[in-house]
Amino acid sequence: MAAVEQDNSSATTAISVRDLVIRFGDDSAAVTALDGVSCDVPVGGFVTMLGPSGCGKSTLLRAIADLVRVSGGEISVFGQTPENARLARDFAFVFQDSTLLPWRSAIENVRLPLEVGSRAKSASQHSEPNELLALVGLQGRENSLPHELSGGMRQRVSIARALVCQPRVLLMDEPFGALDEITRDKLNEELLRIWQETGTTIIFVTHSIPEAAYLGQKCLVLSSQPGRVQDYFDIGLPQERNLAMRDTLEFVKVTAHLRKLLEQA
Repeated sequence: MAAVEQDNSSATTAISVRDLVIRFGDDSAAVTALDGVSCDVPVGGFVTMLGPSGCGKSTLLRAIADLVRVSGGEISVFGQTPENARLARDFAFVFQDSTLLPWRSAIENVRLPLEVGSRAKSASQHSEPNELLALVGLQGRENSLPHELSGGMRQRVSIARALVCQPRVLLMDEPFGALDEITRDKLNEELLRIWQETGTTIIFVTHSIPEAAYLGQKCLVLSSQPGRVQDYFDIGLPQERNLAMRDTLEFVKVTAHLRKLLEQA
């Protein structure tokens, strides 16, 4: 197993996970989902996560978001506990299902997080919904209902909604997994552009090796039963990326390395 890269500087670390253990069930029949997971996510970084089905990728995201009880170890989000980070709305989730409210227009769905929760945000603490829809390429579709939008468009609305409260971290759980390949490629390009423009720290779970290589600055690979760190490494590709680079020798080498790790996981 490769050594986990560590970054002890809180100024440059967005998320720190140390010796994380998560178990489900009673002591007599407990199932260990994650065992001894450690990693650092840099501020403004883009980390992709790969691993076999059931290895705990989604569980790790939910633990960072304070949605799963931690059995052992520590998680720090910008120097805070996950609970305090959640209360401060420091992160937002994007799921595979866009989960838009069908009776609300695109802009009304984007505005929804500003209308709920115990902490109202001032104008300086949130982005304008109109600007976010333009950012994700949906200018002119503000008043469209979800059923009037394609699957890719609905995911764009979901991303805009996640960004409206200006989260410091965006947690994405296979957000493009249900889309066709062409739409997925377009959204990969869009997401990289949004990441570069906003500087948001992103953790992105995927089952696609090319997607993990194309999007990530770093890639966290988990093994299964229980979930442990198989490898955590720099992708090593140029930050400026386009779809044509997937045909280059450098990209093929990265995907071959990821495939080998998954075969061993």
